[in-house]
Amino acid sequence: MGNWPEPARNYPITQKEVADLAFETAVWEENGLVHIAGLDEAGRGAVAGPVVAAAVILPLSAPERLKLLVGVHDSKQLTPKKRDGLYELILEHALAYGIGRVSAEEIDRIGILPANVQAMEMAVGQLKPAADYLLLDGRIRLKNVPLPQQSIIKGDQKSLSIAAASILAKVSRDREMVALDGEYPAYGFVRHKGYCTREHEMALLTHGPSPVHRHSFAPIRRPML
Repeated sequence: MGNWPEPARNYPITQKEVADLAFETAVWEENGLVHIAGLDEAGRGAVAGPVVAAAVILPLSAPERLKLLVGVHDSKQLTPKKRDGLYELILEHALAYGIGRVSAEEIDRIGILPANVQAMEMAVGQLKPAADYLLLDGRIRLKNVPLPQQSIIKGDQKSLSIAAASILAKVSRDREMVALDGEYPAYGFVRHKGYCTREHEMALLTHGPSPVHRHSFAPIRRPML
């Protein structure tokens, strides 16, 4: 490891609900890489609004800053209030972060999987300092990004960097959907964030799709029964 500072090993190990740094530490110790970015997305399964991805590099050599991120975990398992608070902490204490978005119109044009990849590539491109290794939630890989990568199933529950990215992506997208609710109040975006609830389906039956709906997605693509 040469003169690399001692990594913050698996912090915090006492909090069962908090993802740890096992993957990040392994990459650091085995490869000497410290700018390890976790990536995740939000909105992939929605029928309205963008898909949003985030990339986060945590300060692995600064355990005093990592301690402030206690509670960071898979965004889906956190309350909106908790996510909002952690969002601000992550922005303040991350070494670097990036957020990419791809619109509903572009999703219709290229498909959701390419759009998801595109949003992640945007997020990686914003990182300063740049990443030298990527940890990605799920099975996705970024073929256009010339960096070593590791895909982790349920990574948002296992890697602190990916969990942090999941929170940034989720909160960023939720806030955009709340703003879109002001433009298109008939659909209830403020409540369901563009996902296909019964309320949302009834609004689509009544009003038809808006410009921010994904017209290539069911139930918009075909008549609802």
